[in-house]
Amino acid sequence: MAVRISQAADRHTIGGMSTTVSVAILRLPGNDDLPLPAYQSLHAAAMDLPAAVVDPVVLDPGRRALVPCGFAIALPDGLEAQVRPRSGLAIRHGITVVNAPGTIDADYRGEVMVALINHGDAAFTVTRGMRVAQLLVAPVLRVEWQETSELTTTDRGAGGFGHTGH
Repeated sequence: MAVRISQAADRHTIGGMSTTVSVAILRLPGNDDLPLPAYQSLHAAAMDLPAAVVDPVVLDPGRRALVPCGFAIALPDGLEAQVRPRSGLAIRHGITVVNAPGTIDADYRGEVMVALINHGDAAFTVTRGMRVAQLLVAPVLRVEWQETSELTTTDRGAGGFGHTGH
């Protein structure tokens, strides 16, 4: 399935090219009461993901849980979906995504799930429909390695992990 970029005159354009793409989504049985992923503001980069838990899930400090979202997607080839933390949950409660960002590949057809962890000081309860993470769809470049005996030089060189002083 190819991603089609077409001329468009709406607000979702860059240089006259559309920045929207159609993605098939399948709401899984028993989840008709949950919203589909949705942008929460006009310029939001990512969509919020709902928790499709049947019963509340209590995350004690330091504990992890795999939270279902109630849907599956079919990303077009050349795209990935990144599961990212919600900043409000992170700052207020210490709740984040364990493998941030989690990657959903274009060939995955299972239920979208979020691996949450509680880095906070108190237990946190995940309830049905709660917005637990964000989903950002992005293009993927494929790499062809060009093995070489020497790399080009830069001012930075091999310095890393705080080398620039920031």
